[in-house]
Amino acid sequence: MALLLHLRTVSGLRGKADRIAKAAFRGLSFYTRVLENCEDEAKFDETFRWPVASNIDGNEILEIQVFNYSKVFTNRLIGTFRMVLQKVVEEGQVEVTDTLIDDNNSAIQTSISIEIRYQALDGTVGTWNDKEFLETPSVHSDGDGRYPLETDSLLSGHQQGSDISPGKSNQQSTERSFRRAGKGVFSAMKLGKARPSKDDHRRQDEPAVLEAEDLDRKALRQGGGLEPDTISLASVTAVTTNVSNKRSKPDIKMEPSAGRPMDYQVSITIIEARQLVGLNMDPVVCVEVGEEKKYTSMKESTNCPYYNEYFVFDFHVSPDVMFDKIIKLSVIHSKNLLRSGTLVGSFKMDVGTVYTQPEHQFYHKWAILSDPEDLTAGLKGYLKCDIAVVGKGDNIKTPHKANETDEDDIEGNLLLPDGVPPERQWARFYIKIYRAEGLPRMNTSIMANVKKALIGENKDLVDPYVQVVFAGQKGKTSVQKSSYEPLWNEQIVFTEMFPPLCKRIKIQIRDSDKVNDVAIGTHFIDLRKISNEGDKGFLPTFGPAWVNMYGSTRNYTLMDEHQELNEGLGEGVSFRARLLMSLAVEILDTSNPEINSSTEVQVEQATSIADNCTGKMEEFFLFGAFLEATMIDRKIGDKPINFEVTIGNYGNQIDGMTKPIRRRKKEGGDGDEEESELLHNSSEDEGDEDGELVSVSSSPPMKPLVTDRNYFHLPYFEKKPCIYIKSWWQDQRRRLYNANIMDKIADKLEEGLNDVQEMIKTEKPHPERRLRGVLEELSSGCLRFVTLADKDQHHSSRTRLDRERLKSCMRELENMGQQAATLRSQVKKNTMKDKLKLVQNFLQKLRFLADEPQHTIPDIFIWMMSNNKRIAYARIPSKDILYSIVDEEMGKDCAKVKTIFLKLPGKRGFGPAGWTVQAKMEMYLWLGLNKQRKDFLGGLPCGFEEKKTARGQNLPSFPPISLLYTKKQVFQLRAHMYQARSLFAADSSGLSDPFARVFFISQSQCTEVLNETLCPTWDQLLVFDNVELYGEAHEMRDDPPIIVIEIYDQDTVGKADFMGRTFAKPVVKMSDEQYCPPRFPPQLEYYQIYRGNSTAGDLLAAFELLQIGPGGKSDLPPIDGPMDIDRGPILPVPLGIRPVLSKYRVEILFWGLRDLKRVNLAQVDRPRVDIECAGRGVQSALIQNYKKNPNFSTLVKWFEVDLPENELLHPPLNIRVVDCRAFGRYTLVGSHAVSSLRKFIYRPPDKKAQHWNMTGEIVVNMEPEVPIKKMETMVKLEASEEEKEKKKKKKKGGGGEEVEEEEPDESMLDWWSKYFASIETMKEQLRQQEAAAAEAEEKEEMEIAEENKLDSSMKGSKGLVRNKEKSKIPKDDKKKKQQPAPELPEKKNKQKIEELKVFNKELETEFDNFEDWLHTFNLLRGKIGDNDDNATEEERIVGRFKGSICVYKVPLPDDIAKEAGYEPSFGMFQGIPTNDPINVLVRVYIVRATDLHPADINGKADPYIAIKLGKTDIKDKENYISKQLNPVFGKSFDIEATFPMESMLTVAVYDWDLVGTDDLIGETKIDLENRYYSKHRATCGVSQTYSIHGYNTWRDPMKPSQILSKLCKEGKVDGPHFGPGGRVKVANRVFTGPTEIEDENGQKKQTDEHLALAVLRHWEDIPRAGCKLVPEHVETRPLLNPDKPGIEQGRLEMWVDMFPMDMPAPGPAIDISPRKPKKYELRVIVWNTDEVILEDDDYFTGEKSSDIFVRGWLKGQQEDKQDTDVHYHSLTGEGNFNWRYIFPFDYLMAEEKIVISKKESMFSWDETEYKIPARLTLQVWDADHFSADDFLGAIELDLNRFPRGAKTSKQCSLEMVTNEADLPMISIFKQKRVKGWWPFVARDENDELEITGKVEAELHLLTAEEAEKSPAGLARNEPDPLEKPNRPDTSFIWFLNPLKSIKYLICTRYKWLIIKIVLALLLLFMVALFLYSMPGYMVKKLLGA
Repeated sequence: MALLLHLRTVSGLRGKADRIAKAAFRGLSFYTRVLENCEDEAKFDETFRWPVASNIDGNEILEIQVFNYSKVFTNRLIGTFRMVLQKVVEEGQVEVTDTLIDDNNSAIQTSISIEIRYQALDGTVGTWNDKEFLETPSVHSDGDGRYPLETDSLLSGHQQGSDISPGKSNQQSTERSFRRAGKGVFSAMKLGKARPSKDDHRRQDEPAVLEAEDLDRKALRQGGGLEPDTISLASVTAVTTNVSNKRSKPDIKMEPSAGRPMDYQVSITIIEARQLVGLNMDPVVCVEVGEEKKYTSMKESTNCPYYNEYFVFDFHVSPDVMFDKIIKLSVIHSKNLLRSGTLVGSFKMDVGTVYTQPEHQFYHKWAILSDPEDLTAGLKGYLKCDIAVVGKGDNIKTPHKANETDEDDIEGNLLLPDGVPPERQWARFYIKIYRAEGLPRMNTSIMANVKKALIGENKDLVDPYVQVVFAGQKGKTSVQKSSYEPLWNEQIVFTEMFPPLCKRIKIQIRDSDKVNDVAIGTHFIDLRKISNEGDKGFLPTFGPAWVNMYGSTRNYTLMDEHQELNEGLGEGVSFRARLLMSLAVEILDTSNPEINSSTEVQVEQATSIADNCTGKMEEFFLFGAFLEATMIDRKIGDKPINFEVTIGNYGNQIDGMTKPIRRRKKEGGDGDEEESELLHNSSEDEGDEDGELVSVSSSPPMKPLVTDRNYFHLPYFEKKPCIYIKSWWQDQRRRLYNANIMDKIADKLEEGLNDVQEMIKTEKPHPERRLRGVLEELSSGCLRFVTLADKDQHHSSRTRLDRERLKSCMRELENMGQQAATLRSQVKKNTMKDKLKLVQNFLQKLRFLADEPQHTIPDIFIWMMSNNKRIAYARIPSKDILYSIVDEEMGKDCAKVKTIFLKLPGKRGFGPAGWTVQAKMEMYLWLGLNKQRKDFLGGLPCGFEEKKTARGQNLPSFPPISLLYTKKQVFQLRAHMYQARSLFAADSSGLSDPFARVFFISQSQCTEVLNETLCPTWDQLLVFDNVELYGEAHEMRDDPPIIVIEIYDQDTVGKADFMGRTFAKPVVKMSDEQYCPPRFPPQLEYYQIYRGNSTAGDLLAAFELLQIGPGGKSDLPPIDGPMDIDRGPILPVPLGIRPVLSKYRVEILFWGLRDLKRVNLAQVDRPRVDIECAGRGVQSALIQNYKKNPNFSTLVKWFEVDLPENELLHPPLNIRVVDCRAFGRYTLVGSHAVSSLRKFIYRPPDKKAQHWNMTGEIVVNMEPEVPIKKMETMVKLEASEEEKEKKKKKKKGGGGEEVEEEEPDESMLDWWSKYFASIETMKEQLRQQEAAAAEAEEKEEMEIAEENKLDSSMKGSKGLVRNKEKSKIPKDDKKKKQQPAPELPEKKNKQKIEELKVFNKELETEFDNFEDWLHTFNLLRGKIGDNDDNATEEERIVGRFKGSICVYKVPLPDDIAKEAGYEPSFGMFQGIPTNDPINVLVRVYIVRATDLHPADINGKADPYIAIKLGKTDIKDKENYISKQLNPVFGKSFDIEATFPMESMLTVAVYDWDLVGTDDLIGETKIDLENRYYSKHRATCGVSQTYSIHGYNTWRDPMKPSQILSKLCKEGKVDGPHFGPGGRVKVANRVFTGPTEIEDENGQKKQTDEHLALAVLRHWEDIPRAGCKLVPEHVETRPLLNPDKPGIEQGRLEMWVDMFPMDMPAPGPAIDISPRKPKKYELRVIVWNTDEVILEDDDYFTGEKSSDIFVRGWLKGQQEDKQDTDVHYHSLTGEGNFNWRYIFPFDYLMAEEKIVISKKESMFSWDETEYKIPARLTLQVWDADHFSADDFLGAIELDLNRFPRGAKTSKQCSLEMVTNEADLPMISIFKQKRVKGWWPFVARDENDELEITGKVEAELHLLTAEEAEKSPAGLARNEPDPLEKPNRPDTSFIWFLNPLKSIKYLICTRYKWLIIKIVLALLLLFMVALFLYSMPGYMVKKLLGA
């Protein structure tokens, strides 16, 4: 289906201009070529084709616009033509001539003539004859193709194939219109493209339809090149670009990277827990990663334990295994040796989730603990931790760890990835397993035969069951005995929090066996792919759908070497089975009482599903043709070879079907009758033969022929074998079609991005325009997807996931299309880089979306078999070769010739074995429905006859078993092999002896071997004669086969070592074409060489394929190279192709050699350096005695050499060091290749740019108070109100005493005050940068102009003040305290703490390694290891050469030598110091280390510092710091050293061990020499201010003014001139500043130092000589351990000062020893309690009462807890105590931590120092005599920030605990004395906080000195005793004073009751007496006694 438009002419144009036209239909626009200088008529004569997926509706519109084209401005619209397509739809073909209309819809006199054809949707695509468009000219072979000229508004290179060459199917042009993103897009394999912009601007290998135009030469000459927008980049020879329709890209990377194990390190810091649920617990945290467990120490009786413990887990596994490991953090209550404790709550997440976080880490985040056993319970507490996962080579930027601020916003910092809601709910995951089929046999046949003999039954040899692993839990189905097609219908239910923090579900079919239970196949379901978390998203859902499982080959062996493949590691090499399953998720309503709250995995029965629910069974047809099989490894070359193609188990003859094929057909048909009809008769015309179409799945065996020493080839010349397979699968093609459309969009985007990056890399002009074009294509592609995907036909078998995925893909792509369109308008030169990043994200997203989780047709495997043994394979995804009538939906390799490289299976393919090609195949593949198979041969090269089996002889659509090519063309291939660079070192000398072997079809040739080089210049032409290619001539032209180039290292013995491979496509010249520009002669290009998956250099070469016409070779361009006499019969690269050379001079600065290792066990004594470039070179002076002085005596030497004009083609420069031994022997020590000379090329300064020297003065305003701040320098601007607030609050100094009245003075500040202030600033800055970045992102949508304004305001100081204002929320309190701005007595104005610069990385990275003029080249030796793992570059370094290079064209302009003081002997290296030995005092300051890797079993280390410099070795062993991973060293070391002998400083941190040797934790190395000589002046950092006393004393022996004069002199800068009024002039810059200074006694003196310092701090602004000087600083260096390369073992904060010994000596070192904690005493008086809940019931009266006492302690000192006495029998909850606790403690003011030193256990050798937050805990208890006391409630007060106590008991409420944020907080360190009421709280049964009492207490803080002056006694003792509490008498103990208590208990309360009882008793007594005595009296009375 397609709409074709032939645009003939536009006439009646006005004026003379360049014209261009644009045709648009359904959102896809095409542009014509530009017609230059046309007057009234523009003959475009171009054809466009729109492939259409859905029928065209009669009222759709086609629009054509005609523009005047402008290279600079946007194109001006002349007029528009719109046509409703009704007539076209009806008639199929229409010719129209009509006028255009302008913007106002009025007709203009310009008219347009077009023809339109429409091919309807009938699946037939007839070929197009030339006759259909009569005017179509034949192929433009005279070189007038077009450039797609696009300006900002034009689409970049939607290059239209306008003319169709004869005999091509029209598919071709579509292909082109869709596939070509611009002209040849840069391929992954190319590095530089040289495109000189002179007349020789040529185009390579344009296919006929894209012929390059001979553009107007004048324009070229004037503009120095084409309008940059019009140049498309890499030439089309790039193999990886899809030039034409017959071939698809080969994949260049060979080795599977998946299964290879790597080093990983998981580091977890458990900081603290909060709000743990439970009463008075002793919590321990268990950290579990995978199978390994580690525990923290136990903290006693606390709900908020503080641990700060660090754990490290090391792994060496493959990434897949690593990322599926589960990290589980659980808090356990009261665990001890005897019992395992009870679980409070746990949290789990997989390693992959952490790894996908930015920086691979979570830092200071709170994990939510929940109880997996009880779903209904809420959260069980929070655990604060850091988790980081580091792979080899990742470096983690640890956020700076200064004094941690404790104001934690828990909810805002949860340990969850972005986008996961904090309230996670419980959910059930139902995984239903229905059935499986196609299982392999898993038992040896011997056993089966025995069974059969004994029992007489024939069983299936496999007992399968399915195991599902998710989030650390496993579930299994039942085992189905002996079944290849087991039926389970079971569901496995997991209960897990949703969204789960585990990404993948692993589903494995296993074979149950008593001996070994093995996996049959494994499939991973990625939850991110089957759900969508957006607001229109959906819960994870899957299927019911089949998943295909791949693994090892199917033949059963007891020990399968590829068993890992079945476990899901690495790429499966064979189909194993398919499993029908589904997945659903249900969120649980935990409030529902019926819910089953267990989280155990359950297995239940599930209902079976209908057969047809996964799709209708369809018959698929797979066809393949083998066009070429070459490069067959010689090991297998002696036996006949055949190839087998399989899809699922179809086609697998050896070990495939475990059941007869009939069964599969039946299964397809047993759904319903019509379906089976369909299967047997797939279409009427084929009915008869189809029944007999038996699959042919392998090629006939053939004996290979020899190509050369290493490779064989199969003789597939004119006869090409074919295979075809029929197979039955559920028809779910739609899934694959959608994936294909997205893949194609992504491929195009990737090509475009490569293009843009290539432009940036080779510094081509206007990459931003290319990016705009890329975005335009992306947005049109996305909209195209939305229209295509919308028409989903058969709804019956679509699963919920299909529907939801389609919706979300359409949403995402629509959205992406819009974003791309908006981005396009924002791409400007300056925003280019950021936008490029955003577009990269689009690419990742597209690739993610395109990956279809529900499988359909299994992948195709091609196996090379030798002797019925499987040797090597290739795996091709079925979607890539799937056919569709809609072009975009077609697989990218369907009906194309694809180059396939076969590789070894499984682990055999790792390492070098996997790098050699097993075979190179040219294959043609087609897969589609059997009924669509009409044109399955359509894409083959034309010119063949089909050979069929006898049966299908005269049936037209019967597939052939081989193709016989009748047409063949003869060519000559010329390979111009110029040079290679940066090759792989294959010999132990660190060099190689490279030669290149070029393969084309079945021929191969080698270049000569060049010895001992990594950068060979072969300069050789290889000629391949009589190359025979089969097929039509024109196809060859656009579609030549690829050339494979392999580079080898020649060894004297044994076979050559493989060093890398690359591909190229030749430029083709047919015999009827001219050999002339623009295509010929071809240009040299860089091709990237790969070795395995890693790059291994570049090849500079050109390839041309010339057809030998009827006239024979005489017609070919002559090979005019002079035969080189010395080189024998070697042809050099001819003149037109080799680069144009000019004369350059290369000057080398030889400084010295460093750290040379031994060579062959002998030490290097007399080394020399040889420099070579392009065959010329120079040798350094000989170093006479390397030990004594490793520097060279002659500093500068030079040589002249011819180098290419084009800098990208410059050959590398080789540096070699040889050792001159006795008797004239030389030994190579090591070598280094400088691959690019670009950075060393000297370009003379532009004359025009010199003007600033002449201009007037530029005043640089320097305010003394607020120096102008850039974003980079320290920003510290306090807002005025903040100051006032600070005055209100008392400030704290760096330690000294606090006196109530005045502010701390200067004397209290020390270096640490400065350091902490600086760190705060650094954090603040990072925060601001983040804020700025976030803000910039928000503004992304707004105009860019706005953005620029924002940036500038953010940089100015106002912006920062504003920003700071914004962030003043209460939690910033602490920041204010930590940046004290002490005030001197009031008369002076306020001053702030001086700061230094804290770099959170090495100083070198900030200052470009200090290589401003002295460069360090690493000398390498030894071969590169074969595995990626072992030999790192580090290990190959055998020394370093120091020096520099300067390259410039000769002759230079004269004025260079005219400068004053020019020394000719130094050439370009003027003003360089001498390299004589020099003595230097090196002063190393070590501040502290953070995050050290634990070295002891207890998860801690005992670190100390060791420093090594030359012969000096300092081990500071006695000052080790016990059990610390964040030790503060605070030491400085002075070392005297002599450069150059001792210039490498090593600072190491060792772990002290009582017994055995000390272990190295990590070390860092600093090259002091480069620092010392650097222009950045890294000897001693420049402070921010100059003072001569106090904590900020100037520490350089030279004063600022002396340094300034020295710099001016060295830089030949005029100045400094100090003028009146605080001005200084340097060059033409004027600086102003203060001019007085105070000495210790407060006397003011005049000084120029401030002014001089102001200039130094802005030295980078000085013209010509300026550069940034190193500020006073602390640098953070990573510590590395050679045993664990690439993984950081911690970081060290330090700095180094250096002072030359011949200068005045520096003052004493600054004291940076750690601050000593200050001793304090906290006195807490518990006065009373109130409203304490009553726990006990009275024995007698059942009355509620409590025996109250209060317990208190300071956190971390539980063992020193203190209790009051007991207030017995409180009936109202009131208690009176008047009891004093006294807590002495040591406190670090700056860090707000209490310092405790205690032994960890009885066995500890020494005390460990802990730093913990200052928190006071008060608890209220109910005393019991015989059972344990009952805990009633507690309150914890953070002494730095706690709520002020309430005035009365009434006002004291729960709010004071729950609602801390809104209450005013106070600090005891400021208030000193506080009294008030605080609530006691505890949790009730529902986990709600409730008040359980109130306490009236008084806190009084004294320093140790004050406490000594006014002592107080504990409890109520002397001195200063408290009075006894006035307690009611009830509180007596009843068994001591029973009567008294009875009197109290009974008399008072039951007085009336007792009286009543007594009265009642009396009454009863009376009645009793009465009754007793009554009868007697009666008798007496009666008897009348």
